[in-house]
Amino acid sequence: MHFVLTEEQAMIGETARAFFAENATSERTRAAMAADGIDAALWSAFCHELGLSGIGIPESAGGAGLGLVELAIIAEAAGAQVAALPMLGSLALSAQAIAAGGSAEQQAAHLPGLLSGETIAAYVHDAGLTADGDTLTGEAGFVAHGASAQLLVVTSSTGAWIVPADAPGVTVTALTTMDQTRPYARVTLAGAAGEPLADAAAGIAAAHRAGFVTVAAEALGGAQACLDRTASYAKERVQFGRAIGSFQAYKHRLADMMIEIEQARSAVYWAACAADEGSDEAALAVHAAKSFAADTYFMCAGNMIQLHGGIGFTWEHDSHLFFKRARAIQSMLGSGNWHREQVATMILGEAA
Repeated sequence: MHFVLTEEQAMIGETARAFFAENATSERTRAAMAADGIDAALWSAFCHELGLSGIGIPESAGGAGLGLVELAIIAEAAGAQVAALPMLGSLALSAQAIAAGGSAEQQAAHLPGLLSGETIAAYVHDAGLTADGDTLTGEAGFVAHGASAQLLVVTSSTGAWIVPADAPGVTVTALTTMDQTRPYARVTLAGAAGEPLADAAAGIAAAHRAGFVTVAAEALGGAQACLDRTASYAKERVQFGRAIGSFQAYKHRLADMMIEIEQARSAVYWAACAADEGSDEAALAVHAAKSFAADTYFMCAGNMIQLHGGIGFTWEHDSHLFFKRARAIQSMLGSGNWHREQVATMILGEAA
């Protein structure tokens, strides 16, 4: 596959990178970490001033009518700054599920608020959820921005429902987790009433497809930022009268990071492009992208800390923000082992 961004896609990327570099600063991210994990001003500017919250949502549902390639471009730019936004759960998962599987009435009721940023949604997946009609009972841990959400999109192996976060029978418990830039919560449903999506299968498929691509692209952006920041440091830090980047062992580590990042970039945009084109490879590609990009980010973030030396281990340095986000991405939306098992099953069938 020969893949090149269009002029419009390149422009979207330049705009997004400039926006996040200027606004998603370390100081603002750390301030959000001390609060509820969301930079409210950044979220408002992203939805209103930048106007990119509708990317990946069809025009018929009130979105911009663009695809997962454009969504990946935005996620990559956000990931490069470890932006404290509810973009993954609210837009890439929940809004995608409603846009693909919701009725016209459900789309009209919920998508305008999600795309404007006035409503934050959390995506709750519980494989063991039990449903007595539309009365739901179950529990899911590690729900991204669950404590800040006003709306829940609840899915299981049996269906998908929309549930107000303050509905009777819903309990949301904020969790203390490693990645404070994207806080998690435990959501417990004890006889909560849910509104079923009109087409649950379509909603779940769209959410998982967009979610895997988004988190993979975010990991790609974070990995690239780790390399860029470490390379810059290597040119400035001097030991034994030489910049440390001139030492062979140091250069080899940077080269290893670059090789893994370029492979991850190919995997991410292959997945996004395959999904947009409805390719038979799309299902395999999104699993491959998530597992490979997540592992690449974790490797690069670990190298970033080590190659910065003593300063890389300090709270004041941003390397720990990247490392914690990378470790969280490895675990969320399926571990790397689970995704690789899906790929093996698709290729090998029963032999896997």
